[in-house]
Amino acid sequence: MISLQYPWALTTLLIPVCLFFILLYRQRPAVKISTVLPVTRTHPGKRRRKLSVLEICLLLSLVLLAVALARPRKPSGNRIIRGEGVDIILAIDMSQSMSCYDRPQGMSESKFAENISSGTLNNRLESAKNEIRRFIEARPNDRIGLIGFADLAYSFVPPTLDHALLLERLKSLAPGELGNATGIASPIGSAAKRLQNAPSPRRVLVLFTDGANTADNRLTPQAAALAAKEFNVIIHTVGIGSENSYAISYGRLLPVSGDLDTKLLQELSKITGGTFFAASDAGNMKQVMDEINALEKTDHREPQSNTYHEYAPSIALAAAILLLAGTVYTAIIRVHLP
Repeated sequence: MISLQYPWALTTLLIPVCLFFILLYRQRPAVKISTVLPVTRTHPGKRRRKLSVLEICLLLSLVLLAVALARPRKPSGNRIIRGEGVDIILAIDMSQSMSCYDRPQGMSESKFAENISSGTLNNRLESAKNEIRRFIEARPNDRIGLIGFADLAYSFVPPTLDHALLLERLKSLAPGELGNATGIASPIGSAAKRLQNAPSPRRVLVLFTDGANTADNRLTPQAAALAAKEFNVIIHTVGIGSENSYAISYGRLLPVSGDLDTKLLQELSKITGGTFFAASDAGNMKQVMDEINALEKTDHREPQSNTYHEYAPSIALAAAILLLAGTVYTAIIRVHLP
């Protein structure tokens, strides 16, 4: 059904109506004669004159323009307005210890070794990457960035909606590429700098690590967290690993002791109003990522607005063509003789 967005604009129709009567009763050009008596006897009162083609075209054009100003339109469907997402940076520990395997509780050593050999069970980094990939795919409206860290932090992908690129870079991460130490302050500082001018009101850093802060950095993790707080960045920390962890050396599984600094990670989250999560194995990592996804859930019930087919441009174009046609007819086709 056609409706008018600005029905009050139809009051401009008074302009062509008034102009019509002005042109209709406009006094004709006169010539001097000795007496008007014969004329007055033959044609008493005011005389209406015949409108020219140009005048008719002008009046019709004004009528069409008045209708165009009222914005006639017809609903043609709904337009989805994308909701505003969250700016998130994922900082992943890439130290050599992330190549270790965590044995799930209740699993025998033989079954554990068998699952590693068959590829059913992944090391810490691969387990984290699998769940992070699922996390990214579940958040298409969010700008997500990727930082890897060990001795120092390296920004692989700034916050972006290009999740295909993000997943490709995530896939390439490997333990030991950035060193063997664990520097927790660097990724926090790098993420805070990246997020300080983010357009979203919600800015989040999720930091994954299996160790303590062992890198030689003049900036402490606590100082970096305070800087992140100044930029309204919330830090969620994920502590990876358990007491039943093993490294592979020359084809053999060797028990290793963990050095996860749970107290530090809890402190960093508390400073910025975030949450600490513990992921002792691949199953726990899945649960942790589900919790973070729910915690940082944006409203995806995206509002809809009607879209319309607008008739005003076509009507205005018709008015212009009509006026042009009248002008051409008067100036070129119709020849005035002196």
